[in-house]
Amino acid sequence: MCNKYLVFILSLLISMSVNAQCAMCRAAIESEGNVAKAEAINDGIVYLMAIPYILVGAIGYAVYRMYKNKKA
Repeated sequence: MCNKYLVFILSLLISMSVNAQCAMCRAAIESEGNVAKAEAINDGIVYLMAIPYILVGAIGYAVYRMYKNKKA
């Protein structure tokens, strides 16, 4: 049981570089050969992907605090 927690914590601490492009975006960018533009598109895709998770987390935390204050 402890191994699950250890693997979870290690997975949070280890970061990897990933390509976050769809196939069509990648083909369009690779044909031009502009590396800076490809990196900017990757960053934009990751940014757009992260925002919903942050919002859901913030709403979940607010609901948790609301329920916690009702019990007290």
